[in-house]
Amino acid sequence: MTIRIEQPIVGYQVITPHTEAPEMPVAASEPAIEHMHENVGRPERLEGVTYKIKTPLSDHALYVTINDIILNPGSSHELRRPFEIFCNSKNMDHFQWVVALTRVISAVFRKGGDITFLAEELKAVFDPQGGYFKPGGKFMPSIVAEIGCAIESHLQMIGLLHKEEISPHQQQILAEKRAEFEQRNNVKADANGDFPAGASLCSKCLTKAMILLDGCMTCLNCGNSKCG
Repeated sequence: MTIRIEQPIVGYQVITPHTEAPEMPVAASEPAIEHMHENVGRPERLEGVTYKIKTPLSDHALYVTINDIILNPGSSHELRRPFEIFCNSKNMDHFQWVVALTRVISAVFRKGGDITFLAEELKAVFDPQGGYFKPGGKFMPSIVAEIGCAIESHLQMIGLLHKEEISPHQQQILAEKRAEFEQRNNVKADANGDFPAGASLCSKCLTKAMILLDGCMTCLNCGNSKCG
């Protein structure tokens, strides 16, 4: 076997059975990328956001706090993930199930993986005694659903969920059609919201913003139309 040497020889060493093998430089390995899992330890300090929930079912507001953990800080793989959730209120009527719910949600947060399903599951919970309307005409089926909305807003804020928005062009069309509707029917927005009084409830976004436009029921909030 012939080996072609392209560079000048600057030194040599005779290898014998008693010669120690030269140490080869070890390439510095990059630290492993840390992902969210149930064994991640809780740091001393977490960044959090508190959401206020005020319902007509209680004189006292419910405050939902979601704390996030920062994984791989300072690197190109930095991630912000929910770590725990707390609910606090002066109203103690629902204390037991609220504590149980927050502990289960926190456990799901720390489990890692896809946690975006939590928001949809909670938003689908209906109170058997009926829900309530928030200012702006938004229908909320239960307090649990409103906690789900708070989690959804938080996941959108940290980039785990993307908010569905109608295009500026469609917004302009809806604004023009709404102005035409209000002028033709001599109606204005009701006292609690931005949509015409007497508007129907949209089955998609659960907002009282569904009106008849060009012979078709159309939602002024999300653009949902029964005519496609």
